[in-house]
Amino acid sequence: MIRYALKCDQNHKFESWFQNADAFDALTAAGHVACPDCGSTNVEKSLMAPKVRPARNAAAKPDVPATAPPASAPAPSAPAPHVAPPSEVQAEIEAEIAKLRAKVEAESDYVGEDFAKEARAMHLGDAPERAIYGETKLEDAKELIEDGVPVLPLPFTPTRKVN
Repeated sequence: MIRYALKCDQNHKFESWFQNADAFDALTAAGHVACPDCGSTNVEKSLMAPKVRPARNAAAKPDVPATAPPASAPAPSAPAPHVAPPSEVQAEIEAEIAKLRAKVEAESDYVGEDFAKEARAMHLGDAPERAIYGETKLEDAKELIEDGVPVLPLPFTPTRKVN
């Protein structure tokens, strides 16, 4: 699986997972990749930095430079840009995911573990088109993607609804 940062023709930015680069190309060409904000299918990849974990045995880098600058070094001409501490970034990410969860739960039908069956039935025209979310096995999700069924993983576990 590969995650791409995407951008629609209205400059909305979002991310999505694909089985591989060819799957992205095929789904985009078929018009199955759409912007979650405006629904535009004119979507392209945007710049994205990969997340790479450091090796477990990588030495910790010191916070101070090995050699101090000379006392006569000129002061920086512009202040350094503000970078939010990791805790603030994490809180912002969690807030965005909570907003996404609320939107998905408000605007979609929860189909539970029947997700793959329902998505395939809608794709084949055997069931009416509607926004759904639920749960499925990884193998079933891969089969849906291979068959061109437009599905996306959610960055949260759906709340199980019971009668």
